[in-house]
Amino acid sequence: MSQFNGLGMHLANLSRLSDAETRSICAENFTGEKGKAAMATEGTGAGCARDLGQGWKVSPSTVIAPGENRMLADIEGMGAIQQMWITGDLARRGPGARFYILRIYWEDEEQPAVECPAADFFATGWGRYHQINSLAVCVNPNRGYNCFWEMPFRKRCRIMLENRHREPVTVYYQINYTLTDVPDDCAYFHAQFRRTNPLPYKTEYTIVDGIRGAGQYVGTSMAWGVNNNGWWGEGEIKFYMDGDTEFPTICGTGTEDYFGGAYNWDVDGQYVPYSGPYMGMQVIRPDGTYRAQQRFSLYRWHIVDPIRFKQDLRVTIQALGWRDGGRYLPLQDDIASVAYWYQTLPTAPFPQLPDNDYLEII
Repeated sequence: MSQFNGLGMHLANLSRLSDAETRSICAENFTGEKGKAAMATEGTGAGCARDLGQGWKVSPSTVIAPGENRMLADIEGMGAIQQMWITGDLARRGPGARFYILRIYWEDEEQPAVECPAADFFATGWGRYHQINSLAVCVNPNRGYNCFWEMPFRKRCRIMLENRHREPVTVYYQINYTLTDVPDDCAYFHAQFRRTNPLPYKTEYTIVDGIRGAGQYVGTSMAWGVNNNGWWGEGEIKFYMDGDTEFPTICGTGTEDYFGGAYNWDVDGQYVPYSGPYMGMQVIRPDGTYRAQQRFSLYRWHIVDPIRFKQDLRVTIQALGWRDGGRYLPLQDDIASVAYWYQTLPTAPFPQLPDNDYLEII
């Protein structure tokens, strides 16, 4: 019998045999049960398959009604989510791109460990398509959202999607997971969304606060709307951990530095977007008419350099530009973020998610 549990997959261990069992949940198999896929006789593709019958793409998607909070997956046992793909109307651009809320619950906790608008969870917080080619998250043409965060659980995993829009939403999704033994030292995946619009003058933006327990911080994605002319990324990111009060243990040197760039991302007077395995920056450019502001989408994954904490964690970032006389200008920008981390349970309560009027992209 193999001792390899099938977790932590990478190129060097693909040849190893394991007793882990692979399962997948989608609209063609809502439960992920063995031998129960492609059995639908009704679904969003039934009309298209009317000449072919059962087994011919009868239920490729599901429709979530306005105000409905749909259970996408309810998995019992021990194992791990290994990949998720989702698309459909929830990936459309526009003011309501943040009206589709992804929540993930571990074990039988009432507090979600993940609570984010779906677009922000996949590092596209402005709701505009741009390609992301990273290890943890991939966004591919046309609006295919993918994540590869490994998410272990021991008793139960529930994944839910809330439709806050006034119209029904058609959703295509695939949740790939394994049933296997989970080591005692595996923590639980978390992701939390925040938005401040506008950031009050001389105030640091809080990416996450109130984390309690032991774990490691593994990523940041941000949707940054700049409200001033000129360079805006002089601010430092700070990590306050394990009892830090006024001063943090870790302090960065500038916004573009934290996201792996340098000198304003400026090459010959132009921002240069990039998307790599661990970090990226995309520019959402104005059209000169109704999209009046230049905005930025950024991500930084701490995959090979996780920030480990034993008791607590708080993460902030400054919004700083330049003013007359070579002085810093505290900015009042529209900033949203998702913090990603692993920690022991229980999960501390998250701040209440804003209502639609505050979430709306305008």
